[in-house]
Amino acid sequence: MDRLWSPWRLEYITGGGRKADCIFCEVARPPEPDSLVVFEGSACYVILNLYPYNNGHLMVVPYRHVATLTGLTGDEMNEVGQLTQRCEAALGEVYQPHGFNVGINLGAAAGAGVRDHIHVHVVPRWNGDTNFMPVVGNTRVLPEDLGASAARLRPVFARLASEAGV
Repeated sequence: MDRLWSPWRLEYITGGGRKADCIFCEVARPPEPDSLVVFEGSACYVILNLYPYNNGHLMVVPYRHVATLTGLTGDEMNEVGQLTQRCEAALGEVYQPHGFNVGINLGAAAGAGVRDHIHVHVVPRWNGDTNFMPVVGNTRVLPEDLGASAARLRPVFARLASEAGV
């Protein structure tokens, strides 16, 4: 039998290392070398998912701790939309995906892993990217580590923000 080692998943599976407070409120900000944040706006930020579905899996997160779309201010809602567009543009440039999954899970019944701090997932997808590993092995194969993804995405987000006059 072959084994695919992924020891980093143990913390996720067991819930170890999670703080009692909100993970999105406590996220490490750049320039910390281990930060997964690739862009900071005025009301929201963009971060790589620590447990991604695919390389480049981003999330748009308001700074303010709020659980629902209806709880967002108009400015927060606008920036969520603008940064989601920017995620599409940056991921398109860096990874050249064939498509995207964009979604928000509100509440436990909808599959929200973090139920009380809203966030938008932007996942790049490629034709044929679903293979037997997630189905048979309950394992995702990701060819690029998160630090490399962040290093590739940060300058693109900075350029896109500059072009938008932000």
